[in-house]
Amino acid sequence: MAHLKYSLIIEPTNDPDFFCFYSPELEGFTGTGESVDDCIAKARLGIREHVHLLQSEGLPVPPENPNATVTLRDTRHIVPAA
Repeated sequence: MAHLKYSLIIEPTNDPDFFCFYSPELEGFTGTGESVDDCIAKARLGIREHVHLLQSEGLPVPPENPNATVTLRDTRHIVPAA
């Protein structure tokens, strides 16, 4: 289990060696990783740092999600509009 404090969405990038991730619950939180597991590991550390930054700037921090999920999206089949 990922044991994250906020939900996470992981998607492939145009580079087949990287994935991007973000939390829909934690505004401004994004990152990249070389695998799904790498994304989750980086998100665990990054979430802590992002929340600390929000707190130090006096910005609101959303409540933790006790049922946080990790969603894997495959958007490679989506063709951008011309």
